[in-house]
Amino acid sequence: MKKCTKKYGSDQRNYQTTIPSDIRNKLKIKIGDRVIIYTDGDRIIMEKPKGDITKISIKLERDIDAEYVENVIRDAGNEIGRGSN
Repeated sequence: MKKCTKKYGSDQRNYQTTIPSDIRNKLKIKIGDRVIIYTDGDRIIMEKPKGDITKISIKLERDIDAEYVENVIRDAGNEIGRGSN
């Protein structure tokens, strides 16, 4: 893995940062694209998702889009938080 030694990002109050243009271009990330962000120890990892979630169709005979998936994840988190079994 190539380690970046440049200082990127900012300390903006809303915790946003900018992906440098050379990285955006290399990964073909455009405005509105989603990225996956997670931690590994004290590192923050950002990845471009593989595939296109908006193209998924399952036996429900409906299109599954990112909003649907986010709602399912939120509802599952709420259920876990309530201690449901």
